[in-house]
Amino acid sequence: MYRFLLSPRWLAAAALAVAAALVMVLLGNWQLRRYEERSAINDRIDAADSVAAVPLTSTLSRPTVSGAAGGAPGKDLAWTKVTVTGTYDPTHEIQARGRTVDGDVGFEIVTPLVLADGTAVLVDRGWVPAPPGGALAPPVVPPAPTGEVTVVGQIHLSESRPAPVEQRNGRLDTRRISLSRLAPEMPYPVYGAYVLLTSQTPPGDAAFRQIPIDHEDSWQNGGYAVQWWLFALMALAAYVYYARKEARGGEPARAKSPADRPRSPGGDRVEEADRRRAAASGDRVEEADRRRAAPSGDRVEEADRRRAAAVKTSGDRVEEADRKRAAAAAAKGDRVSDADRAHKD
Repeated sequence: MYRFLLSPRWLAAAALAVAAALVMVLLGNWQLRRYEERSAINDRIDAADSVAAVPLTSTLSRPTVSGAAGGAPGKDLAWTKVTVTGTYDPTHEIQARGRTVDGDVGFEIVTPLVLADGTAVLVDRGWVPAPPGGALAPPVVPPAPTGEVTVVGQIHLSESRPAPVEQRNGRLDTRRISLSRLAPEMPYPVYGAYVLLTSQTPPGDAAFRQIPIDHEDSWQNGGYAVQWWLFALMALAAYVYYARKEARGGEPARAKSPADRPRSPGGDRVEEADRRRAAASGDRVEEADRRRAAPSGDRVEEADRRRAAAVKTSGDRVEEADRKRAAAAAAKGDRVSDADRAHKD
């Protein structure tokens, strides 16, 4: 019944269905990994207030080349809570313009923190609003603390799509905090990620607004994973459906009546011959019956007409005789009447 599946056309269809299902399963697995990565990031964001900070130097790889960024950490380290101690370098401070917090546009102020070993990590100290004078006016920035500072914050990966860096208002000015662009402006090796400040000792200036951290949309990736897996099942189900349909002769599966069942060509020819013989035999018998019935019926009918005509003729003769007798009687009466009148005269 299913031997047709071994034909080249159906073998190719099977290979295509399996290949499509395999690709869709792989895409679903990739989305599942993205879901797990983003879920882990959200967990680290949520746990920042409850877990202890780990030393930055034991989390990120140490940079070794001045004016260059160290190795970028993987996404599994994003938003890890770290602590680091050093001294701020305000001469290489950075202002990142066009940054939005709660719908307001302003600047993020990033200051290098130089460690005891001569390396530095960029610390995003917070957000300040744009001045009334417009986008080109210098922001009002609280000065960085002097002396040794201990910073607690979360690792922020270098931002993509680097923007140009220029000097403005005594600071490095840019729109993107990209370590690959900013590190060459520094006279020391710079870590490959920066720190989003949560707290510091001594405390930071209250004029800074803390940068909010947005959660990752992990459920979107989870939904995509399920969607791809369903597509894989649909590809295999479609192949099975059309194979069963082909096995049933292209008709939907249903109980077929004897008249609907396919007949072999030989059976059709025999049945057709039987119908023709039966039709021919019936036609000849019926024709003979009509022929036999027609003369007998015609002769009886003709006899009836002749008898009716004879009766009619006989009636006509009697009627004619009656009329003649009545006419003779009338003539005779007239002669008697004439004789009586003559006698009286």
